[in-house]
Amino acid sequence: MRITKAEFKNFKRFTDLTLANIPASARLVLLIGANGSGKSSIFDGFLSFRGLDAHQEYYSKTPDKCTIEVTCDDGSVLSKYRNTDGGLFYSGPNNPPDLRFIGRSSIRIVPRIGRTSNTDQIVSDADRPRTFIDPDVRFESDVIAYMQIIDDALRIPFFRGGESADNKVIFRDFIEPLNKSLENIFGDNNSTTLRIVNYHNATPFSEPQLIFRKGVSNITYDLLSHGEKQVVVLLLNFIVRKSQYENAIIFIDEMDCHLNTSLQYRLLDEIVTRWIPESSQLWTASHALGFIDYARKSREAAILDLDNLNFDVPQYIEPESKETVDVYEIAVPRAIIFDMLKGKKIVLCENQNDEYYNLMQLPDTIFVGVKDARDLFLKAKRDDRYYSLRDRDFLSDAEIARLAKEYPHYRILRYYDFENYLYHPSNIAGLNIDGFDEVAYRDDILKQKNERLNHILVTVGTSRQGYEEFKTNEKLKDTELDDIIEDFASNDFERFYKYFDMKTQYKKTLIARLNLNKKDLVTTNWFRNSIAHILA
Repeated sequence: MRITKAEFKNFKRFTDLTLANIPASARLVLLIGANGSGKSSIFDGFLSFRGLDAHQEYYSKTPDKCTIEVTCDDGSVLSKYRNTDGGLFYSGPNNPPDLRFIGRSSIRIVPRIGRTSNTDQIVSDADRPRTFIDPDVRFESDVIAYMQIIDDALRIPFFRGGESADNKVIFRDFIEPLNKSLENIFGDNNSTTLRIVNYHNATPFSEPQLIFRKGVSNITYDLLSHGEKQVVVLLLNFIVRKSQYENAIIFIDEMDCHLNTSLQYRLLDEIVTRWIPESSQLWTASHALGFIDYARKSREAAILDLDNLNFDVPQYIEPESKETVDVYEIAVPRAIIFDMLKGKKIVLCENQNDEYYNLMQLPDTIFVGVKDARDLFLKAKRDDRYYSLRDRDFLSDAEIARLAKEYPHYRILRYYDFENYLYHPSNIAGLNIDGFDEVAYRDDILKQKNERLNHILVTVGTSRQGYEEFKTNEKLKDTELDDIIEDFASNDFERFYKYFDMKTQYKKTLIARLNLNKKDLVTTNWFRNSIAHILA
């Protein structure tokens, strides 16, 4: 089960906060914002569903009743009212869901393994921190439980009269999952990655200990770096408490502590894709670049931005667009980005086309995808340090010239869109594919254009109404559409091809057998030179 909406009223910093329209497909919800923006307060709200009603002054913004309410993807609603009598209420189409709320505070790194654990508390999660400002010391219980699981697997079959467990089974079920995750996060270089190779149970004279191999050395947990401990603590918790994480809202504060950017990305990827059950949802709070980058690229993630908001008034927050680059500014301010990339062109482009443009490897050029043409124009207009590469759509040659004069870094494709370059006859010819008939292909494009001519011309005027450039400055716009209509009606290939959308209007039956790949099409000399010429 997953949360699609969460509301907090008179709770801690929030007067009336609503987090809405979270996709049911989101296995990960990433809260971003500067320190003090309220990310951990949301987790305190989730923690209250575990029945923690003490510390009224800690939770309530004013002496009045405070409320936390979550809506799940099946339509059920859970509400927590905090006042003198407290109470947890449920409404929904079915019986109350068996939904767990399991949280981990940011203070969870145990410097060395002690023996204050109580493994009996694991099943009920009774060893959780009381609030999100309290230390989370569950790792010691996780270590003892991990050793006990392996010991039991070895001993119990024997004492029950059967054969002892096969060592291969022990390795497969208990050792290899941890080592595989460590390899995925730290890499497969034996000299730098970690692998668990042994453990020591507690004795009357010594503490329990985990033993890791790094290079040729055996290293105890106590001697690992803080960042390495961070990873081990998180992974072991998921391994030991796997069953508790089924059908759960899992919320972990600042998982990125003491990790560099590449490790941040790989840690979050490993946990989301391997350790979060399908029936569950992970919420985490961060302002780390690696986490933001992962959430922006993942189809199973939603980003909620709490930065720079006045929570003394009602706030309504929806997931950020995955196409916008603004979310990165929480981790790296824009001024620093341009300073680090001094001498390089940062080129904004539409949708996800940056992935393909970057394959060209143009010298000192980095492409960044944004939501659409409107978003691209507004960002380029607001900050002239950006270059841009907009689809042409139905812009005339004269309008493109005016825009170039008004905004020198604002560049526009000479054809309708990105796909017009990919599937241009000269571009496909550059791949030297046997059997490709360039003349027949050009004729087929012309034929299909003429078949759709009248239908497409009817849409030109309405399509242009949404262009943000003309809303900003009406003088940039042609008073008539004659030039566009004449070009599109022409049978001259380079005139009509400027306005014929190869992405949606051309049926690619003739070239389907060629099995064209976009990654190949963007690496031809023709494609590369065409784009480089526009950006020059």
